[in-house]
Amino acid sequence: QVQLVESGGGLVQAGGSLRLSCTVSGRTFSTYAMDWFRQAPGKEREFVAVISRSGLSTRYADSVKGRFTISRDNAKNTVYLQMNSLKPEDTAVYYCAADDRGSLSSESSYMDYWGKGTLVTVSS
Repeated sequence: QVQLVESGGGLVQAGGSLRLSCTVSGRTFSTYAMDWFRQAPGKEREFVAVISRSGLSTRYADSVKGRFTISRDNAKNTVYLQMNSLKPEDTAVYYCAADDRGSLSSESSYMDYWGKGTLVTVSS
């Protein structure tokens, strides 16, 4: 059984930084493209970033481009989301997701496995 566990969320002031981690167990991590999504209170879940199986290709939502960086360590079965210059509108529950097809999809319906999420709160 594949399990995804996020960590690293918390409360931070606007302009600050956080690094989220997501560790995957149960199958070979390098077979998945990995995504980060987020869901703010009262809003739909939205795509944040995706990284290819090798880590050589990435893609970002326009709202986070230039501030967030996705990376992965296949030896540690972990994907990261470095978040800098945080804004109050970044407040959300952040989810990692695994795409067994290995595509660089931003569609939540394409994801095969999900973590339970970690809360990020950015105060103004």
